[in-house]
Amino acid sequence: MMPRALVLDFGGPVLLTPFEVVQGFERRLGLAPGTFEWAGPFDPAKDSLWRRMQADEITEDEYWATRAEEMAAVTGDPGLRAMMAQLYPADEIDSLIRRQAREAVWAAKAAGLRTAVLTNHLASYYDDDWISRVGFLNEVDVVIDGSRTGVLKPDPAAYRPILDALETPAKAALFVDDQPRNIDGARAIGMAALLFDVTKPSESYRQVVQSLGLSELDQV
Repeated sequence: MMPRALVLDFGGPVLLTPFEVVQGFERRLGLAPGTFEWAGPFDPAKDSLWRRMQADEITEDEYWATRAEEMAAVTGDPGLRAMMAQLYPADEIDSLIRRQAREAVWAAKAAGLRTAVLTNHLASYYDDDWISRVGFLNEVDVVIDGSRTGVLKPDPAAYRPILDALETPAKAALFVDDQPRNIDGARAIGMAALLFDVTKPSESYRQVVQSLGLSELDQV
């Protein structure tokens, strides 16, 4: 069955990763390049904490809590929200959203598909004012945030509210996420799912639009 809905994770597939914006933060504060040696998926061999997270030895929240402590040692502002506010200035939000994400959503909607964002950490990582400035979230039909519902991916129960809101059966929805465990959770309830490679966003979105039958966007 060709998908009738596109469901995107937010951080990674839509919002640039902290690994991609941390150098801009260093420049804004006049810090030496490489002050924060966060490599994540861009160089896992250099990031033992990332490897532990991928091996499920620590959670994603624990990974970022540690990074927030490292940043707080420099800025004096503790906590995940403080770190995200530093990395993602509210007046730069539009430039931090992937162009390919917008184009894929526009094309999907033009083709009559429903669109959505299913995320775990929107309200826990960002304040209400920041969230209100993210125009992309108004461009999709539905947004569900696990930090508000209390049910997080990859729990299969986390995916059902988005399907209900979209009025779409699992087998007719394509889910895109950059974490393998969340892909497994979607597939467990019968959704088609694509693992998003944040190191190759254009290639990943080509796979997305092809999976949606929108081959005219092969150049995305």
